[in-house]
Amino acid sequence: MEKRNIPISLPVTGIEEWEAVKEPLINGWLTSGPKVREFEKLFAERHKVKHAKAVTSATTALHLALISLNIKAGDEVIVPAFTWVATANAVLYCNATPVFVDIDPVTFNLDPKSLKSKITSKTKAIIPVHLFGLCADMDSIKAIAGNIPLVEDAACAAGSGYNNKPAGGLGTIGCFSFHPRKSVTTGEGGMLTTDDDEIAEKLEMLRNHGASISEEQRHHGPKPYILPEFDILGYNYRMTDLQAAVGVVQIKKLDSFIEERAHWTDYYLKNLSDISWLRLPAYESKYKHGWQSYVTFVDEKKSPRKRNDIMEELQQKGISTRPGTHAVHMLSFYKNKYNIKPQDFPGAYAANEYSMAIPLHNRMVKEDYEYVVYCLKNIN
Repeated sequence: MEKRNIPISLPVTGIEEWEAVKEPLINGWLTSGPKVREFEKLFAERHKVKHAKAVTSATTALHLALISLNIKAGDEVIVPAFTWVATANAVLYCNATPVFVDIDPVTFNLDPKSLKSKITSKTKAIIPVHLFGLCADMDSIKAIAGNIPLVEDAACAAGSGYNNKPAGGLGTIGCFSFHPRKSVTTGEGGMLTTDDDEIAEKLEMLRNHGASISEEQRHHGPKPYILPEFDILGYNYRMTDLQAAVGVVQIKKLDSFIEERAHWTDYYLKNLSDISWLRLPAYESKYKHGWQSYVTFVDEKKSPRKRNDIMEELQQKGISTRPGTHAVHMLSFYKNKYNIKPQDFPGAYAANEYSMAIPLHNRMVKEDYEYVVYCLKNIN
């Protein structure tokens, strides 16, 4: 089969996004303004929440979420050991302590069975991660957490769902990403979601330096020359109208993007299931998978070669792959800071060593998927 070049991910943008950016460029409102509000409204409606607040990234969303819950020094926040480093970093930004918990080896998400023993009197929040577009088992986590606030790290989970309810409304606060590897993108950017009016009001101020009203409200008010009050310590985490203009177009395409990806995950399932050493994603019917990534697991006891060697061969053949993500407790900063051993979290360790994401995105065509399947079936 003729060699192809298939990136691990590519965003889908075109003339509609290009045209959308013209409006703020022409009207002169480039910072957070009417386009941000429109994007927030559409995002909240799609995810069935009362409030959506756009910010600069999912990382800053996590930071603000924890601040809005008054997380501070001396507090503990539980995070999965297998996730992008930002999940744990946001805890440290608040001078609190991240407490790692192992993951379910099948779903790659926080393992509820490992959660209870990690909860102490200092536990002030839990961050379940909806990794790769698959929601965490929120019912089980809630049953164990009790009144402890749940901050959904939904960076990968735009459009995902659990028990017929969208991600972002499954906990106290949801945090989304619009990085180019996500299903919908604004280049960089993030979104906070909540049904709590008080938290939403606090998030509004926190993202805008702590100002009592937004710049848009001040400029359109009766006395735009009067500066607002600043009652709390805030941050400049505002999304621009340039980004939001792209987001308005992208969010309208989210469901069609997910539907197309789901079609090709079925193709992968039908055509890769007979590879004995490759475990494919598995989940129950109560989950609506958002398919941000297609992450497999290489069983090196059965595979002809080690995972990294397989990834190298695929790279040479033009197929980009990645580990699913990393085990945070194995990163040198966290390993050294907390004196953690790799095998302290065996599920996360295995995912770190043997997970393998293969290409899945909305710019792939049938011949790309056929080529990926062909190359995987011919690993020997």
